[in-house]
Amino acid sequence: MRPGVDITAYQGNVKEARFGVDFFRRFDCVLNGLDNLEARRHVNRLCLAAEVPLVESGTAGFLGQVSVHIKGATECFECQPKPTPKTFPVCTLRNTPDKPIHCIVWAKEMLFPLLFGAPEASDLNETIGAEGSGEDGGEAGQADDPSFYQRREGEGSRQYAERVFRQLYSTKIEELRRMEDLWHSRRPPEPLNLDALLALEANGGSGSAAPAAKGSACKALGLTDAHAVWDVQQNARVFLVAVQAFLDERADELGAAQFDKDDQLAVEFVTAASNLRAACYGIPMQSLFVTKGMAGNIIHAIATTNAIVSGLIVLEALKLLAGAPAACQTSFLHQQVSGSKRLVSRMAAPTSNPACMVCGTAQAGLVVDTHRMTLQQLVDKVLKGRLALLAPSLSCGSFLYEEGQDLEEDEVTFYRSLLPRPLASLPGGGLVNGSIVEVSDQEQQFKAQLVISHREDWDEEVHPEGFELSGSLPAAEAEQQPAAPTATASEPAALPTSAATAAKGPKAELQETADGVVVLTSDDEEAAEAAAATGKGKRKASELAEDDGQDGKRARVQEGTDVVDLLDDSD
Repeated sequence: MRPGVDITAYQGNVKEARFGVDFFRRFDCVLNGLDNLEARRHVNRLCLAAEVPLVESGTAGFLGQVSVHIKGATECFECQPKPTPKTFPVCTLRNTPDKPIHCIVWAKEMLFPLLFGAPEASDLNETIGAEGSGEDGGEAGQADDPSFYQRREGEGSRQYAERVFRQLYSTKIEELRRMEDLWHSRRPPEPLNLDALLALEANGGSGSAAPAAKGSACKALGLTDAHAVWDVQQNARVFLVAVQAFLDERADELGAAQFDKDDQLAVEFVTAASNLRAACYGIPMQSLFVTKGMAGNIIHAIATTNAIVSGLIVLEALKLLAGAPAACQTSFLHQQVSGSKRLVSRMAAPTSNPACMVCGTAQAGLVVDTHRMTLQQLVDKVLKGRLALLAPSLSCGSFLYEEGQDLEEDEVTFYRSLLPRPLASLPGGGLVNGSIVEVSDQEQQFKAQLVISHREDWDEEVHPEGFELSGSLPAAEAEQQPAAPTATASEPAALPTSAATAAKGPKAELQETADGVVVLTSDDEEAAEAAAATGKGKRKASELAEDDGQDGKRARVQEGTDVVDLLDDSD
């Protein structure tokens, strides 16, 4: 369309300081297609701060959606709650798994950091009782000694791999079997005999000497079909070769390695380790392909879905650049034809949610055990983990905690000294039941209040994270919210656009034909007719979902890496 356009591509973490508010202000609109929720939240808040329209998109298999977010006129990306990652009680993962995902999370979050990462990051080092209480747990309920998983002096990589295998899948399983209270209503796990598996390997003619992995245990062993489910012997071989490869080929990473879904050797290790644990518990084993998707929270992409959604993104961007934001709509791509005989259904862009903690004025309730939860946990789990803040600041009475680049060294030292302290023992009387904490983030557009409620008794199955977060709108502030703009057939709602967008060229109106094709026209009468058609065509998301059996939810956003290409048209 424009062969002379000059495109500047950036590759990096979208949260880097160079991609701040000033960077986003350079654009007339931002088209977003990130692959994880935290990064999407970050871009949403920067676009709000920069007052730049955001066109969001996402796909999940055959499903997809595109939405437009304009500050002060439509809802922002975070006005509607998004699915949060599923969490599992540690005691279930360690002692009584009954689903493949339990074994995969155990291998990824517990075993991988214990062997190759920071041992303190592994929950295998925690003392957990028979049901997670820390009492009467028996030997298997006790924490593993991290020193056991360290390589001993003079120990070969193969010897180390076999020793760890026997500990995980024989010794620890035998200890669990002795915890009889766990198996009244469950089948106890069966230990694996490595010597028998190695004998099978030798009889098969492969020998006990492991081939060099060179970045992939599967390729070294000839297991090239990612969709095949390995048997127990094959999983044992992959486990041993993968451990050897980390020790021999990636020794410089030991102690700091982190699981990455794009790290082939790491995925192979997690697949083998989780399948071996599944074999012990009689749980169906999974292929490398399936395990990678579950471990990396991936819904594998479909090219045609991505192509359709990409086209819908461009259509909404054209409306913004043409100076006609009132014509923007939210589009949903369905797996089956809906009641309107279309695969793509549309609705008017919803207005902002006044209770939104990002673009509105909101108050959230936080239920915690204020004597056990530390300030570090509040910052990491709630503010950064659940709310995706970058540099949170908290204030309550005389208590103050800040993060950011502008702090003096003595301030940083002081605030860090507060992190290990329980909330109830913080300065200024602590954060206790009934405390109202002002939370903000200067690097993003975020300001909200947290109302603290104390609770001592927690059901770990229901709340494995140890807190409960809920949001609501204060009545006094709700009355101060401006009335949402409405569109009529003769007077479309006027939505704000940036000065740069208005300066791009003469304002044009957009009209949608009966076939769903959007065309530009400068005829005011035709534009009014188009607005009328748009108004008649408004439907609720729940109605659209009912047409094809969907549940009305938007396609989920999966977590992963924060790499994004940002394009700048600067010709």
